[in-house]
Amino acid sequence: MTNPLLGEFQTPFNTIPFDKIKNEHYLEALKEAIKFQKQEISLFKESSDGDFEAYEKYVQGGEKLETVASAFFNLHSANTDDEMSEIAKEFSPILTSHSNDIGLDPVVFAKVKAIYDKRESLKLDTEQLTLVENDYKNFVRNGALLNEEDKETLRSIDEQLSKLSLAFSNNLLKETQAFELIIDKEEDLAGLPDGVKEAAKSLAKEKGKDNCWIFTLDFPSLFPFITYAQNRELRKELHSAGARRCDQDNEYNNSENAKQIATLRHQRANLLGYANHADFVLEERMAQKKENVFSLLNELKEKAYPSAKAHAQMLMDYAKEKDGVTDFSAWDYAYYNEIVKKEKFSIDDEMLKPYFQLEKVIDGVFEVANKLYGLNFKVRNDIPKYHEDVITYEITDEDDNHISIFYGDYFPRKGKRGGAWMTSYRSQYIKNGTDIRPLISNVCNFTKPTESKPSLLTFNEVLTLFHEFGHALHGILSKCKYKPTSGTNVYWDFVELPSQVLENWAYEKECLDLFAKHYETNEPIPQDLIQKLKNSSNFGEGYGTIRQLNFGLIDLAWHMSDPSSIENIEEFETNLLKDIYLFPKPEASTSSTSFGHIFAGGYSAGYYSYKWAEVLDADAFEAFKENGIFNKEVAKSFRENILEKGGSEHPMSLYKKFRGEEPKVDPLLRRGGLI
Repeated sequence: MTNPLLGEFQTPFNTIPFDKIKNEHYLEALKEAIKFQKQEISLFKESSDGDFEAYEKYVQGGEKLETVASAFFNLHSANTDDEMSEIAKEFSPILTSHSNDIGLDPVVFAKVKAIYDKRESLKLDTEQLTLVENDYKNFVRNGALLNEEDKETLRSIDEQLSKLSLAFSNNLLKETQAFELIIDKEEDLAGLPDGVKEAAKSLAKEKGKDNCWIFTLDFPSLFPFITYAQNRELRKELHSAGARRCDQDNEYNNSENAKQIATLRHQRANLLGYANHADFVLEERMAQKKENVFSLLNELKEKAYPSAKAHAQMLMDYAKEKDGVTDFSAWDYAYYNEIVKKEKFSIDDEMLKPYFQLEKVIDGVFEVANKLYGLNFKVRNDIPKYHEDVITYEITDEDDNHISIFYGDYFPRKGKRGGAWMTSYRSQYIKNGTDIRPLISNVCNFTKPTESKPSLLTFNEVLTLFHEFGHALHGILSKCKYKPTSGTNVYWDFVELPSQVLENWAYEKECLDLFAKHYETNEPIPQDLIQKLKNSSNFGEGYGTIRQLNFGLIDLAWHMSDPSSIENIEEFETNLLKDIYLFPKPEASTSSTSFGHIFAGGYSAGYYSYKWAEVLDADAFEAFKENGIFNKEVAKSFRENILEKGGSEHPMSLYKKFRGEEPKVDPLLRRGGLI
């Protein structure tokens, strides 16, 4: 067929032919792929009740639709344009409607229920049993037991949520890209490192503006500015623009989108018999119920708040004594935190960055994967890619067997949302006895190379790269039978374990020696700098913990009761967090209107997952520390019990197989210096 998304891909490893796809192809491909999946579903509906072979074909179907949808939505995040944004307004509701057609089809549900009812007599293995039980629960949680009137109500809610989440995401991207801080006086750059100034100059040049420097709300631009710029008013201007994203009186305001999304989620949960959206979500999480989440958050608050308060007071005292600052605010924190850290530990990001050239850090994380899991990475220039910045790799094992394709996309650009994430274009699964290997991607926003310097990372960006590659390994090493149980298809408060545990390696000398080499001299990072890095790693840990708890509490407050009474979002957040603010909250600032994780991502009633997974990763890494961070036996156990198993078993069962017991919170508190 002429549509490249619909024909057979004539590409290495059946990778997506990005070089042939145009925007005009997406809607046609979506509609044709839906027709084809409907034919597959018809065969399942005609099968005998309890026919597990027919059920397996149904579960593994929809391949073309998944390819079309993943290609569109991934590029809509990583390489979009105005035309794609318009297409998304039609694409997303069509897909949601089709999903509802399946989820609310009484015949399909009857066939799934027949399998579910007979599951004990079908001699299923653990993964098959998990698949059937999860599938049945998903149907019920998506309205299969509702009457026809309520099904239509649910269908309407889901379609509205699809449109609203998309609108929230589009507004956030456009507002982020609309803001520019243009500086035309060199004295206003005082304190900024040369590399930061050069990047701002290059950006201005790209935008056709001479004799000035441009800073944006993209993290590699915003964070260095508020960390190093001596001009307090300009720090305030940039920080405030970020804090007020999508909460200003303009076309990008997300206040109503957030309220409507949260209210519709509450109505949906009520319709399905749950008291609120949080109860609905937590039923399918390791935490299981709100009480367990609050138990963790309260324990962390109890341990972290005194440390955070003392840390904040120290910075306020320092700012007052050094610069006469009597109204310490949010735009002062990063600036004075960096100054005090440097004085206290004789280390800052600028001392470390020369040792963290992006290409070497990428090679380093690949070497870690090789030492732990025997993986090898080879650049493949014959694999189509969606942007010239993307690097494509083939991953093989120790016996040269193909494992996965990996796409690395590391620099910010117009049409790419901020942040960093892992995604997949194809999950791993078994089809007709063949192991279909995955197509995995990491998307980040690191500082681009300039005319005089390569891309040099802050240590936090090194952690980000390790974090997202940990997610990637979860997809790359998957060894499951079915798409719904493979890779990162796990409980949301378990999905961060592989990513967060890999961050630990970046603090270890044995790992840093692999890649942390000066970009000019190739000298390895000095031992004393590594020690200073480790000594400073807990600096501000209490503050960082409280900041994460703030986000978790905002998320839960939106989703654990009826949100329709929330009128003023700023007042709502202020009242919620007033007891744990560490310094005065800036006026006219909110988190909710730019909180893409919960309103346009998958973290609603689940942002606590980061802290939950930190408990898991701190406990898990102690197993490596006890036996050596590159110990093959421990790595083999983590690979076989965690990374390969996806969601084929309950996560606590998998974790206990790896660790021998349930995780404890003490390793996290010890690592953070909180006990």
